Amino acid sequence: MRFDPPLVSATLVQRYKRFLFDAVLEDGSPFTGSCPNTGSMRGLTAPGSKIWVSEHDSQTRKYRHMFEMIEVGDETVGINTGLPNRLAEEAIHAGLIPSLSAYKTILREQRYGRNSRIDFLLSGEDLPNAYVEVKNVHFSRTPGLAEFPDTATKRGAKHLEELGDMAEAGHRAVMLYLIQRHDCDRFSICADLDPLYAIAFERARKRGVEAYAIRCRVSPQEIVPSGLVPVTDL
Repeated sequence: MRFDPPLVSATLVQRYKRFLFDAVLEDGSPFTGSCPNTGSMRGLTAPGSKIWVSEHDSQTRKYRHMFEMIEVGDETVGINTGLPNRLAEEAIHAGLIPSLSAYKTILREQRYGRNSRIDFLLSGEDLPNAYVEVKNVHFSRTPGLAEFPDTATKRGAKHLEELGDMAEAGHRAVMLYLIQRHDCDRFSICADLDPLYAIAFERARKRGVEAYAIRCRVSPQEIVPSGLVPVTDL
């Protein structure tokens, strides 16, 4: 996906109240913007960091600027949790997950499980339905390793349990981790930050849930899914 209009660079002052951030544009103008990520953003909120923001002129928006990505060392990292589903769909259409390439129909936000919605329901002739749940990943504390989650997530564990139910019912169940950075060549569950999620992941895998991780090339011009990286089982 490309950014149109192009993103604008700024310097981060602070991110706070989960939904807000303060920054300064290159011309020295301070502003407050919206942060499309309510998670911890561990390691991605250092004051003084170079960030990239999108600009919106809609009269219904309270804040004109939206936080999109941040520079961490030599890497540009996407933080917008509203983008992974779109990127995941691009990856599936591009055949980056070979085992899903035969599916011709992709339905978004379908009801399933216990009053939940699955991100994608894939169907194809003579193929079992594939239920695909997408998770955004941007946490990395070890060079080359992407991890999820970066904080406790009861909702994430619930999704794993419901995917396991689908697998045991004879469907395909897929957990897809979308990594919004390119400096990671492998992926693992972050068991020390959320041991309950790690237990849920291990149980889901034993029940037949598939797990894939795709990294992306991230730049101020575009974010492009680039390929699978290995998922380390617990």
